[in-house]
Amino acid sequence: MIMQTDLSGASRPSVDPAEIAKFSKLSAEWWDPRGKMAPLHKINPLRLAFIRDAACRKFDRNARSLTCLEGLRVLDIGCGAGLLCEPLARLGAQVIGVDPSESNIAAAKLHADKSHVAIDYRCTTLEEMDQRERFDIVLAMEVVEHVVDVGAFLERCASVLKPGGLMVVSTLNRTWKSFALAIVGAEYVLRWLPRGTHQWEKFVTPDELARHLENCRLGITEQAGVVYSPFADRWSTSSDMDVNYMVVAEGLED
Repeated sequence: MIMQTDLSGASRPSVDPAEIAKFSKLSAEWWDPRGKMAPLHKINPLRLAFIRDAACRKFDRNARSLTCLEGLRVLDIGCGAGLLCEPLARLGAQVIGVDPSESNIAAAKLHADKSHVAIDYRCTTLEEMDQRERFDIVLAMEVVEHVVDVGAFLERCASVLKPGGLMVVSTLNRTWKSFALAIVGAEYVLRWLPRGTHQWEKFVTPDELARHLENCRLGITEQAGVVYSPFADRWSTSSDMDVNYMVVAEGLED
């Protein structure tokens, strides 16, 4: 933290205490498993396991190792307050989390500092990053349904992948089932998300996603649906990709 010195010679923080309090509250909200972000906390272990297992298969690592991602450079696009970044970093990955929201990044940095986890958080967009940077793993989790041009966004994602790297994408399928569950159910009935969080017409079907990835010289090597059981109150992977789904994409051979 930058320090300023007053005329008496005493040092004081340059950051407004009110700002610290605001971001502390926001960080607490993001990281409260019973708060507003409870749905993300419930699905997070499933997302983490999917990413970890795909990475371990790709890079020949032992998924049971507590440092199974050691040495791998991971880019988490739209990282929010770092709910995925922190567990990935604890597994040994060198994590770069980017998000255009200053408040999200401030909350992420604050929580990482408190947790003593080293993560490179940046308030920026993928397009504004250094074109020369490269990553072993690129994550776009619940992002593509919010971008203006899916094809252009995925091309940019592919451009920062190292040769032999992998991309993991999670998004929502454009079906009537997804409209009923992800919008009516999640935003209006259960109120998991603010109304208007999603636009159904921007959801991406698995076939559309596959075509976009192929245009980037990437092919899907794994895919799984993600379903919620209200009775067990938990998420699990499934062959049902009608609503939420995740894919792993790797470079196509010439």
